[in-house]
Amino acid sequence: MKKFLLLLISCLSPCLLMAQTPVDTTNNVDIDTTGQKDLIDIARSIVKDKPRKLSRERKQVYFSFLPISTSVPGGSYALVTSTTAGFYLGDRKSTYLSSVNFAPYFNLKGRYGLPIHSSIWTPDNTFNIQGDTRFLVYPQYTWGLGGGQAEADKILVNYSYIRFYQSVLKRVTPFFYAGLGYDLDYYVNINTNGSPATLSDFTGYQYGTAPGKNSFSSGLTFNLLYDTRQNSINPIPGVFANLIYRHNVEFIGSDNNSQSVYIDLRKYISLTFAGPKNQLAFWAYYWTTISTGTPYLNLPSIGNDPYQRSGRGIEQNRYRGQSLIYFETEYRRDITSNGLLGFVLFANVNAASQADTRRFSYLNPAGGAGLRVKFNKKSNTNICIDYGFSKDYSNVTFGLGETF
Repeated sequence: MKKFLLLLISCLSPCLLMAQTPVDTTNNVDIDTTGQKDLIDIARSIVKDKPRKLSRERKQVYFSFLPISTSVPGGSYALVTSTTAGFYLGDRKSTYLSSVNFAPYFNLKGRYGLPIHSSIWTPDNTFNIQGDTRFLVYPQYTWGLGGGQAEADKILVNYSYIRFYQSVLKRVTPFFYAGLGYDLDYYVNINTNGSPATLSDFTGYQYGTAPGKNSFSSGLTFNLLYDTRQNSINPIPGVFANLIYRHNVEFIGSDNNSQSVYIDLRKYISLTFAGPKNQLAFWAYYWTTISTGTPYLNLPSIGNDPYQRSGRGIEQNRYRGQSLIYFETEYRRDITSNGLLGFVLFANVNAASQADTRRFSYLNPAGGAGLRVKFNKKSNTNICIDYGFSKDYSNVTFGLGETF
């Protein structure tokens, strides 16, 4: 355990080195896209359309779109269409880029999902309004709690899922925000699809695992945020730190009283002061329950962080526990000087607490590489194609915007 704590501290140290930031609320940078090229420019040149003019309109919306076919949990392939909209609600010198992402998917076997994620910055960054709404018919494999299980030691869990998360944060000091939110998770008809074992028997966990039953969590959140990034879709050098305390309570409908804490730290370091991107990025989070009563499907698990971006190269839900710790680092580099093409190299490691001791007994590493293609230079949105691998598993993922 001491060795693990030393490793954790060394991993987190880059994220904790907060760079000095100016004492104001401005970005101090107006991104210049002169000389940059994206897929929209290439499409315009093919149809011989006029080049895009530089626009200073503060409420212009920059769209990016990506239709793909990919595998989904539980087997088979699905059509996924990801649309990202970036826009400024105020002067871009004093207002961060707001973003909305809509990524519906469906296949021919009754699996579909309608997720919408949003982060809205009001003029002069006075408020940050965050939203996460999902309606999913979504199977997932689970391996129980902790680590050490063989890849084949899993069970398929079926359910329908409704999520409604909303929070409003107000600026307290430059770059620092505090606010409240409401989180709702509703899992309908949880079952193991005819398997001889029920979810309760397989996991040995009592909350939210009764066969054929529903699981409802309803709670208030207290949120703290420190963010110096100008653009969350493709962050430039800066710092991000987020703390979310959630308290599910029965008097607003929750099945059980339960509490959890999520702490997220990120640091972005530019290795050059001008020219093509040459950047290091670090991400660490600690997610833990601090009471009993949390439903099984709401326990900390890899790939189910609030942004559903962790664990590239590891199957979603592969590791789950009452606590989970995660670290990832990525090297980002432009291939072409006009920013059209780039690449990344990444590595991550996680550990989920064991069911009997709540100790972190297993480290689960993964790594990989990816290609970046600029779709929209106005919002700095990339098409991201990543290949990740870990023990007994590998996959290719597609998306819009950087992983973190």
